[in-house]
Amino acid sequence: MNRNKREVFQVMTRRLGLLNKTCCTIGGRDLSAAQSHILYEIDRSALSSMQQIAESLGTDITTFSRQIQTLVKMGLVEKSQDASDRRVFVLALTAEGHRVASSIDRQMNSYLDEVFAYLTPFEQESILRAVGLFNEAMSRSERCCAPVQDESLSAKKDSRRK
Repeated sequence: MNRNKREVFQVMTRRLGLLNKTCCTIGGRDLSAAQSHILYEIDRSALSSMQQIAESLGTDITTFSRQIQTLVKMGLVEKSQDASDRRVFVLALTAEGHRVASSIDRQMNSYLDEVFAYLTPFEQESILRAVGLFNEAMSRSERCCAPVQDESLSAKKDSRRK
């Protein structure tokens, strides 16, 4: 396979709608891809702290905190202080948040089922296995989840350290 790796992932990102300002509209609410991911993580990680969920998503706490405030205002997320450590905030979905998260989950699974229907069972298994391996390899990289930086700035920083 002599295809450009970046191009393959750029196209996949677009086809998954990850570049869209709004990934989904549920009950008259427009949600970004980031907000959808946050709802998913809160739903699957019952009563996790803000820091834990931000880390699992690979986002900095400041950006994450702004997203949480928006989701709280939308009535989808509850944020409360941990009883044992008042510095820690715990996140949970509201009843409406569960409904929205479930709706997004159903829609995404339906889309993936449709796409996978175009593949043989062997191809489906191969893709899932390959993506799993790729995710594992990415998690081992020091640059996993870090924003891309200007190489000229990195070189300047490195030369100052010497």
